[in-house]
Amino acid sequence: MKKLFLISVLSIIIAIVPIFSTPAFGASKNTVESQLSELKGGISQVVLVSTSKRSSRTAVISFYEKKKGVWKKVYSNMNGVVGKNGITAKKKEGDGKTPKGVYSLTTAFGTSAKPSGVELPYTKTNRYHYWIDDVKSKDYNKMVYYRGNPDKKWKSYERLTHKLYSHAVVINYNRKTTPIVKGKGSAIFLHTKEATTKYTLGCVAMYKDSLIKVMKRLDPDLRPHIIITESNNLKTVIKDFESNKKK
Repeated sequence: MKKLFLISVLSIIIAIVPIFSTPAFGASKNTVESQLSELKGGISQVVLVSTSKRSSRTAVISFYEKKKGVWKKVYSNMNGVVGKNGITAKKKEGDGKTPKGVYSLTTAFGTSAKPSGVELPYTKTNRYHYWIDDVKSKDYNKMVYYRGNPDKKWKSYERLTHKLYSHAVVINYNRKTTPIVKGKGSAIFLHTKEATTKYTLGCVAMYKDSLIKVMKRLDPDLRPHIIITESNNLKTVIKDFESNKKK
């Protein structure tokens, strides 16, 4: 009789265990790593910039890398800031917002010399380097080296000698994946910040030591990308990116 009772109890326990284990298994599918696994096309490095909400100026920046098919967090909880008016999926020139989405990282620049170990193509900038935000110019959203009077050539431009541009990585928003759309936003970078930097005008900024650490890790062969999104919206942003690539 005791034996039959024990068998009955064990049967009940075995039946109940999967019920309690299911939520834990389901939760694992919502980790950042599992969501990054949905990225295709050989993307194996990601700088993740996440905000608490769309209107936030502050962000948490992490760096992920895929090794042997598995995504791993390399750097985490790095302090960052985004646009003074938050982030948006409908970026416009001069709106003070950082573009939300997934963008490639292929080039870098800075007024300081290229840090040792950086593999991305790097331009050491000086007073003759400009980034053009004149929506009527053929140079819109491009870096230009020009020794003449810029006021006679463009109605609007940005000098790349700003103190926060000692080191910067170009975020390929409105540049690489589609033709440049005038008025959709320009000069979007991942650049340095100081303790007093509370927001940007559309870029992403982080402390110099953290940025240089990330720059040294970026490997062109691993197709590095940056993802900018609210912390609870990563999966949607990735899906939008993948669907847009197929168009």
